[in-house]
Amino acid sequence: MGKVARNHLPVNLNLNVRGLAQSSTLAINERSRQLIGEGKQIFRFGLGQSPFPVPEPVVESLRQHAHEKDYLPVKGLYQLREAVAGFNFRNQKIDTHPENVLVGPGSKELIFILQLVYYGDLIIPTPSWVSYFPQARIIGRHVHWVPTRAVDGYRLSPEKLDMICRTDPNRPRVVILNYPSNPTGCTYPLEKLRDLAIVARKYQVVLISDEIYGMIHHQGQHVSIARYYPEGTIISSGLSKWCGAGGWRLGTFSFPKELNWLRDAMAIVASETYTSTSAPIQYAAVTAFQENDFIDDYLDKSRRILRYLAKIIRNRLEVHHIQVPMPQGGFYLFPDFDYYREKLKEKGILTSVELCEILLEETGVAMLPGVDFGHQPEELLARMAYVDFDGSNALNKVSGYYADKKLTEDFIENDCPNIWQGIQCLTDWFDAL
Repeated sequence: MGKVARNHLPVNLNLNVRGLAQSSTLAINERSRQLIGEGKQIFRFGLGQSPFPVPEPVVESLRQHAHEKDYLPVKGLYQLREAVAGFNFRNQKIDTHPENVLVGPGSKELIFILQLVYYGDLIIPTPSWVSYFPQARIIGRHVHWVPTRAVDGYRLSPEKLDMICRTDPNRPRVVILNYPSNPTGCTYPLEKLRDLAIVARKYQVVLISDEIYGMIHHQGQHVSIARYYPEGTIISSGLSKWCGAGGWRLGTFSFPKELNWLRDAMAIVASETYTSTSAPIQYAAVTAFQENDFIDDYLDKSRRILRYLAKIIRNRLEVHHIQVPMPQGGFYLFPDFDYYREKLKEKGILTSVELCEILLEETGVAMLPGVDFGHQPEELLARMAYVDFDGSNALNKVSGYYADKKLTEDFIENDCPNIWQGIQCLTDWFDAL
């Protein structure tokens, strides 16, 4: 019997999945690779992947544990869960018991499973990371977008959260708070965290504090909202952003004892899906989460580089009338090109998708449109991940030549040339409109 052609198979996809495309961050990465393979110069500001290498002590630990082949406990290697608990206490003074830590193959997977097991509406501010909404849609959860403003640093306000919750105060809800933010790099001052905690406690919401960028707060001053709402906050973290190990796929959830029932429900789903996280990766992660002078120095240098790049790139964009909120962490900028709306309209460009498409085609600058982060198509916003540079070389430079000197534009021009050239191509294109 001959094979049935794929395009003749009946389309019986679940309605929650139909219409969804591949994750936009992964799609832009694959497209950039394809264009580079075709010989085109592409400035890779699309995928938010750490440019820095995995710290050598963590790599060495992986080498030493490459032979580990056994299935580990569903909730994770106990030694690693102890290390995560210690990490939480050292950095945030949050007393986490190792039993209340859940390890998974990336925090992305853990966020998905939580939405699967907990029946509640999802509340996320706009803009938000590209996968929160698609995950909720796949599961069939109701999503409540909360608009935010650039002038407020794109932060969720306590007043807006209260306004949503008061209409049905007993309704189960999950609030995802991601800060420093992907896509804006903005974070929350202490008073806002305290006020949000008061509202969250009032309505007993389950709060996921996505702190995957917390350790690369540019001043090293990240504060977890779990300090103010410990009984209802799950801290989400992992190795991908601050430890440069995105492809290792290891994430962690730290639960309060009050949410042990949710931890256990997630572990049941984990046992029937991914079983357990890679054993060698878990053993290596113990080193990453333990106190280590090498990693502390690595983080100090990473923050210094990212802080300087954010400042200089933002200043260059704003000189050309491209408005950008000042980030306090991570490696993203969220520029607004509204100043050029009329000139873009003359070229037939009306949406952020069309803008990013033509910029990629005519300048080689790859960015993600604001619509991917929950904004309306006509809002001329985009996310820029300023990570297209050799992180190993940059760390060496700030350990050597720039150890006792201020970073200058020469550092960007010589040691981050793709960023320097990419920003120049971008601003030249807008100047020529």
